Amino acid sequence: MSPPSGKVVQVFGTVFFDLVFSDLPSPPRPGTEVRTGSLGLSPGGSANIAVALARLGLGARLSAPFAGDAFGHFVWGALRHEGVDLSSSSRYPSWTSPVTVSLAYKKERSLITYEEPSPEGVAQLLGKSLGGQPGGSQVADACYLPLGGPERAWLEKARESFGIFFADVGWDEAERWSADLLDELSLVDVFLPNAAEAMAYSRTTSPLAAAEALARHVPLAVVKCGANGAVAAGEGLDGPVAVQALPVEAVDTTGAGDVFDAAFIYGTLAEWPVEQRLRFANLCAGESVRYPGGSLSAPCWRDLAAWWHRQDDPATKEAYAWLPELLEACTPERVCQRPCASLPWHSG
Repeated sequence: MSPPSGKVVQVFGTVFFDLVFSDLPSPPRPGTEVRTGSLGLSPGGSANIAVALARLGLGARLSAPFAGDAFGHFVWGALRHEGVDLSSSSRYPSWTSPVTVSLAYKKERSLITYEEPSPEGVAQLLGKSLGGQPGGSQVADACYLPLGGPERAWLEKARESFGIFFADVGWDEAERWSADLLDELSLVDVFLPNAAEAMAYSRTTSPLAAAEALARHVPLAVVKCGANGAVAAGEGLDGPVAVQALPVEAVDTTGAGDVFDAAFIYGTLAEWPVEQRLRFANLCAGESVRYPGGSLSAPCWRDLAAWWHRQDDPATKEAYAWLPELLEACTPERVCQRPCASLPWHSG
């Protein structure tokens, strides 16, 4: 089992400064104060998948605007510290960092976000990513982006310069679930929504039906079902493939879907069978929910090796019998930095 050595993934999106309050004794109510047992500060948004990719050993190149305020300096430095390539990102001194507060209660989360209009659109970010590359030359082995806007024009252009296209989608605040998104999927190779989003856009009532419906618009649809695992449908499969999640004591689910996406991208670039990609993605996402916070809860190979050594269930060991060879190839030595309740300073 060989890792996808030397592969580069181009990530587009917005980076948030995340404050994650976990271990809440109760949801906050008007006129009351709740004291939490845990606070984690970390880069969020598109940083979640960029960090997860980098910790798995892939080249993660992030295209995003960054503010020049204190939060912006922190997330920029933290991403540089994680080895994320920011050469196609820019800093804007007069802009304010987007901020998200996550409240984790009984293994679920609620989000509060403040975000000013972005100083850069996707087309500008694409131009910086392509740089001086001649038309038709590939600048990354894969591209990842969140759908949800008028991307079709630049998607058509970008197909010439990037390899496999992966896409996720954000929650539709208006809950209109426009069918226009389905038209964009013809330019995407792998679509990775969560179950609620997948069912809403496909007008279906189960994750399995949603995966099958979406697979009529995209080569491979992967629907994330959280604690119930994931299901995939599409080209090259005899039928839908479903894999159950691994049992885990969840502390905070913030960013788990992004970690799943990163691991699935890893397995795709390594040309693994779809079922094995799903198992690896479930494992990585499961390890991430053991810690509070988003991007900095993503596992590295040391975490995955520790998980393997803890296993004593014969069925689980059989299902992941390919993992030891991968762990040996990936040298699990690095110790990951976890979210903390203060702002560690990373220069850069």
